This record gives sequence, structure tokens and C-alpha cells, in this order.
Amino acid sequence: MADDLPDFLATREPSAQRPLLGLTVLVVEDSRFACEAMRLLCLRSGARIRRADCLASARRHLMSYRPTVVIVDLGLPDGSGLDLIREIAGRSPRVPALLGTSGDSGAEAATLAAGADGFLAKPIESLSAFQTAVLAALPATPRPISAGSGETEDRVAPDLLALRDDLAHAADMLGHRPAGEDLDYLAQFLAGVARSAHDAPLQAAAEALARDRLAGRGTGTPVSRISGLVRDRLASGTAF
Repeated sequence: MADDLPDFLATREPSAQRPLLGLTVLVVEDSRFACEAMRLLCLRSGARIRRADCLASARRHLMSYRPTVVIVDLGLPDGSGLDLIREIAGRSPRVPALLGTSGDSGAEAATLAAGADGFLAKPIESLSAFQTAVLAALPATPRPISAGSGETEDRVAPDLLALRDDLAHAADMLGHRPAGEDLDYLAQFLAGVARSAHDAPLQAAAEALARDRLAGRGTGTPVSRISGLVRDRLASGTAF
């Protein structure tokens, strides 16, 4: 039966409940918590998902596969997602739908200017909003089904163990005393994770670090605060 599943899915038509059935979505995202939310959204929409956690991994995927939809986080460990969006937008044949995602709502204009078809603001939790954004980015002709699944639960709840993995990764980065670009990456990574987890204190601390870096101020105090917050969340363990 397992060998027959892809053939079975290929013969089914998209529906209001599963409007993305038959599509393959490549999610380029470094946060495991955010990626778990995407996995649940794709699963409930009928789409298959492939994942890459950095630019290099995404480029390897794109050498072997041609997904229907690519969703690119703008802040990645080895560079800006905007560069990948430009690359993909310039390819021929082009993927049918290309979207950017970020916790910074002000990044939408830059995302569209880079060649994306749409933008998803984090946290990405709403099934109907996710489906609407993907369908709007796709060419209209081959995808006539509209969003509006009618499911009783519109929001997804990612596994909190994925959040713990993100916090452990941040703790490891902090343990190596990051500086320069590494510190910039840590600030944006934790801000995005905290936003997805609705952790206002951690988000505020990460955003304060980013502001201090941009202004050229000392970062000792915000880094110490972030370290304490991350340690506290990992030590409590109650949420996991």
C-alpha cells in the first residue's frame, strides 16, 4: 500500500478541504518550530513538503527537484533569502509560485521587489491565510480551487519540542560568544522564533539587540539578557 500512495494521491483532485493537493512545497527555513508549522499547514492543505535550512541546502534541492511552490525565509544562516528569491525568479523555467516570509512586516516590499509573488508574515499559523496566499501566487488556470477549507480548527499548533530545538541551537550559538554577522544572525533568528512562539519578552530582547547592533552601541547587556531568557526557558522544560 505504501508504494501505491503517490499514485493514489496523483489521481485525486484538489478540493476545498485540500486545495493544494498534488503540489510540492519547498520551505527554506532555519527555525525548526516555524518549519513544523509549515509542515502542518502543508499536510492539512494536501501538499507535499520538502525542507531546507539554509541557502546551500535549498540550492541543492533545486538542482534535483522542481517544486510547485517555494517559500523562503529572509534571514538564513548563510545569507539573505532575498538573494535566493532573485535567483529563483530569474530561472527559466520559473517555479510557478515563489513567496518570501519574515517576522518583519516591513520586509514585504523588498521581497516583492526581489521577484517574489507574495509574502507571508510570521507567525504563520492560520490555515486559511496560508492557503489563500499560496493560491494567490499560483497561476490561475491550473489551480481553480479557492481557499476556505471549512475545517473547524483554522490554526495549527507546532510541536513544542521543535521550539526546544531552536532554543538549544540559540544556546549553542551564545556559548560560542558570537560577534559581528554571527550576532546579527542570532538576533534575527531568536526574534523570529520568539514571534512564532508568542514569547514577547524574548522577542523584545532579540529586537533590542538588533537595534543596538544597528546603532553601533555595546551589546553586552542585551546579550546577557537573551542568554538568561534562553537558559530559563530550557531549564523550566514545562512547555516541552
